[in-house]
Amino acid sequence: MTATDMTTTPARLGRLSAGLAGLTGWRRLLAAAGFGGLATLALPPADAVPLLLIAFPGLLWLLDGARTKRQAFAVGWFFGFGHHLLGLYWISAALFTDIDRFWWALPLSAAGLPILLAMFTGCATLLAWTLKGRGLGQGLGQGLGRVFLFAASWALFEWLRGHVFTGFPWNLIGYGWTGVLPVLQGVSLIGIYGLSLLTVLVASLPAVLADAAVPRRRAWGALAAGLALFAALGAWGGLRLAGASDAAVPGVRLRLVQPAIDQRLKWAAGERVRNVERQMELSVSPSAEPVTHVIWAETAVPLFLDQDARLRQALGSVTPPGGLLITGVPRMESGPEGAPLYYNSLAAVDGSGAVTGRFDKFHLVPFGEYMPLRRWLPVGAIAGNGAEFSAGPGPVSLDLKGLPPVSPLICYEVIFPGAVLPAAADGAARPRWMLNLTNDAWYGNTAGPHQHFAIARTRAVEEGMPLVRVANTGISGVVDSHGRVTAMLPLGHRGVVDAALPEALPTPTLYGRVGDGAFGLLLLTCFAVGLRARHRR
Repeated sequence: MTATDMTTTPARLGRLSAGLAGLTGWRRLLAAAGFGGLATLALPPADAVPLLLIAFPGLLWLLDGARTKRQAFAVGWFFGFGHHLLGLYWISAALFTDIDRFWWALPLSAAGLPILLAMFTGCATLLAWTLKGRGLGQGLGQGLGRVFLFAASWALFEWLRGHVFTGFPWNLIGYGWTGVLPVLQGVSLIGIYGLSLLTVLVASLPAVLADAAVPRRRAWGALAAGLALFAALGAWGGLRLAGASDAAVPGVRLRLVQPAIDQRLKWAAGERVRNVERQMELSVSPSAEPVTHVIWAETAVPLFLDQDARLRQALGSVTPPGGLLITGVPRMESGPEGAPLYYNSLAAVDGSGAVTGRFDKFHLVPFGEYMPLRRWLPVGAIAGNGAEFSAGPGPVSLDLKGLPPVSPLICYEVIFPGAVLPAAADGAARPRWMLNLTNDAWYGNTAGPHQHFAIARTRAVEEGMPLVRVANTGISGVVDSHGRVTAMLPLGHRGVVDAALPEALPTPTLYGRVGDGAFGLLLLTCFAVGLRARHRR
């Protein structure tokens, strides 16, 4: 870049930032929603991360024009609304599997969830605007300090979004790096929240180029340093991948069965038995090498296995000799007062038809598997055909014949960072792999299954532990402890894939040992740098 470019670029950005800061009323809010939608394209399946270099400076320049707390909140809220409206459009697809029953929930899923999630973004911009100081709220540009305060505020409320009200840490900004595996290795140190923090920080730095109070060399130097940070992170990640082992667990050969059953037929009375038979046929199809364990998806058996001995024996007939068939099933038991309790479960069946291992889902989907507003919404959960599921204990370490200890995760349990493995204090053996059963057939050919797979893949890198994912339809596959996909069945494909089970890392990653502790340290550092810069100004 020439000296002329370094002079003219800030001038042009200065005019652009002044124009955005000068917007008022609906024009400001519409621009905020547009920048929020643009930020969504940085995430899977688009993976256009460079767009964040436009979206976040745009948000900061709009925030520069805020004169009241209400305006500061509104800018962030509309950014978040546009971001989640585009990023979560696919959730509404689930309702069309039975639109006659759930038509009333369509506006709630399409707009209601983005409305709620945007509250976190609005609070983030409000906090950033407040912390930079009342006297600094007039005019454009507040130096590098406001970038640190904004990035820290964003990351704080992204973390809160992942925890409060049972949490929904979907489409965190850091997931934009799932398409750049060397950079994604950073989550083994600082987790996905830490990677989000660094991403927002660096993506916001172009806003400083328009700040007339910041010397040109310092502004360009800050941007260059930010980009160099990710170049260094990518270089470190590349070296980590270069030294990765391809070792597999000896004596284990997994068969992943993806039947691609239409969700509208999955629970149909006349199709349930036939659906099971189709999966049995896939399970015994020829293989190049002997299979030791067959794995089916979430609720792949849409019948009560514990109450049907003939069904258990039928499943035992397709179980590999000396191995297991692991499948998702609904489970029913009597409650304290005799009322039935339902669970979304995993069952392991041996060759005799005996259930030798069981796991009940512990993190249920609000509205999908239970109704949190039962008093005001007298309808049943969407996924349970009107019935509600109960939560089991978890996470757990499950011992299954012929396999290392496993942490089972059903559907969206895999999206929660730091909550996919049992605590070391629980006394059970540390799992050596994670098993995620899911049913993304609810969402058809949309962005949702791609996002879900990317999120699951990130858990493997964070924990340094392989992850096996089996979907009714979606994306089934095997991911090693560095996030490399070693086997996969694409979205909508009916078939099986046979694969070895990769070995876990010999020791836990830094994130596996300290969890979000490293992220918390980064967060406090960013707040401290931003506040110190504010006082110096």
